[in-house]
Amino acid sequence: MTIRRLAAASGTALCLASSPVVALDDVRFTSPSMSDDLSDQIRNNSALAAAEVEAEDGQISGQDVLAAALSDYGILLETLYANGYYGGVISILIDGREASEIPLLSTPDTVGTVTVRIDTGPSFEFGRTELTPLAPETELPEAFARGETARASVVGDAAEAGVDGWRDIGHAKAEVTDQQVTANHRTSELDVAMRIAPGPELRFGRLDTDGSSAVRTAAQRRIAGLPSGERFDPEEVQDVTNRLTRTGAFSSVTVREAEQPNPDGTLDMIVDVVDNKPRRFGFGAEISSLEGLSLTAFWLHRNLWGGAERLRIDGEVTDIGASGSDALDASLTARLEVPAAIAELGPNTDAFFEASVSTLNEPTYSADTAELTAGLTRRFNDDLTGEIGVGLFYSQTEDDLGEREFLLFTLPLSLTWDKRDIDLDPTSGWYLDAELTPFYNLDGEGHGARLFTDLRGYYGFGESKSTVLAGRLQLGSVVGAELEDTQPEFLFYSGGAGTVRGQPYQSLTVEFDGNETGGRSFLGLSTELRQDINDTWGVVAFADAGYISEASAPGTEGDWHAGAGLGVRYSTPIGPLRVDVAGPVSGDTGEGVQLYIGIGQAF
Repeated sequence: MTIRRLAAASGTALCLASSPVVALDDVRFTSPSMSDDLSDQIRNNSALAAAEVEAEDGQISGQDVLAAALSDYGILLETLYANGYYGGVISILIDGREASEIPLLSTPDTVGTVTVRIDTGPSFEFGRTELTPLAPETELPEAFARGETARASVVGDAAEAGVDGWRDIGHAKAEVTDQQVTANHRTSELDVAMRIAPGPELRFGRLDTDGSSAVRTAAQRRIAGLPSGERFDPEEVQDVTNRLTRTGAFSSVTVREAEQPNPDGTLDMIVDVVDNKPRRFGFGAEISSLEGLSLTAFWLHRNLWGGAERLRIDGEVTDIGASGSDALDASLTARLEVPAAIAELGPNTDAFFEASVSTLNEPTYSADTAELTAGLTRRFNDDLTGEIGVGLFYSQTEDDLGEREFLLFTLPLSLTWDKRDIDLDPTSGWYLDAELTPFYNLDGEGHGARLFTDLRGYYGFGESKSTVLAGRLQLGSVVGAELEDTQPEFLFYSGGAGTVRGQPYQSLTVEFDGNETGGRSFLGLSTELRQDINDTWGVVAFADAGYISEASAPGTEGDWHAGAGLGVRYSTPIGPLRVDVAGPVSGDTGEGVQLYIGIGQAF
């Protein structure tokens, strides 16, 4: 490529003196026969184009304009290379003078017009494309082949793929040792020949830390779970990074290789971490016209005893100002999580201990509860998590069936599979939460199991997925225990923000021997059509339906009700602000309009 006197070391001299502050009037790009896509890339990458924007907001110096022009020679050259043009000519004129010919100590005091002229020349194609040796099953980019457009980025991608192929089978120090790239201007072809030095196959050594973290070195190694002695694998390195990051104890985690392997064929890894602030607190609020105001708050300690233990205390008060009720619901929960607590189970299994107390004043019952649970959480991959625990659950309840006490031994199990792209505002993917809680009443009749499944799906279409169709299926069942022997907290109710919007909270129940109580089975269906208006505002149309039955499985003995409405969404840094207005469309459990306000999509 021909470039008119591409200046070297231009930025150094420009910092020697300041120039008068002047306005930049105009930056013109002329590029005959250039495609619109390449023209857009040129302007988006150009330092002069950025300087023109700065000049619109204020003033810049002639020194700044010249520095941007000299920088653009290299920037625009790289842009042409990236698009397969290796015989172009670049000229940058500042008020008619070639920028590279302006003496660095004679910066112009005034700048009127800057003209950038680019002649791309012919588009080059790949001629010879050689990369050797390659590891078995290495896949090179399809574009790295004779006759394809010779984009510079493709050369880099091919070299990276060749090196990664060796690294994937344990050759951690593989590198490109020889590279010959020749542009044949007569044939407009780019010949590429590269050679890779695989280096020896290596095994993981030890994990070293710098000792600056408040998390103990031994704990970092236990959580990281580096498989010392096993063959080097880049995916294992990423897993180590992910495990340390998930603790929340660190604001950044970097895992890098030692410069040189050890004589025994092992390669040590070095972890660099920056500690997060150990304590954090937060709060939230949600309001509906019937259920009133709900307030939540939490306090979190990310490194309680120096082993990245995570203690979180949550408090919640609901039904503040609820229609027809002066009683509040309140709960307090403390949960301690210990990462990689049991060495035999590996670094992907954490232990947890949880204690909670609550007082509930629901439409059909009131209850004071206390629960203790201990268990294990297993992360199978980035999307799938399982949990198993053992617990004691005490409840003192009062409902239409009278005052009762329950003392249950429980074995809660759950599985969460999250394939959503964004948690609070998903546009694609799906989410599954399945729970099974076998229980045994230590104080009387009523042994069985409670099952609950929440399945959600999202499909976005249109430009930038501005339209999203969302659906939700909720299914619950209590098996084994008779309805009168099941504590009210384990039964199901329908109506309100989490089930059927437009219907009063827990308004759909069952009648059992003349008494109002929850059902042993529940089916909930919800659908939403979400439409973005712009980057900030969106609208939603939705419909919900719920079914409750006395039987353990949904059938013909239960009742349905439904609601529908419209909503608006306002984008915030923590998720969309949600405002929904809904009313009943079937069933006899409610009338009038309900209002719901919260953060995040409804599901």
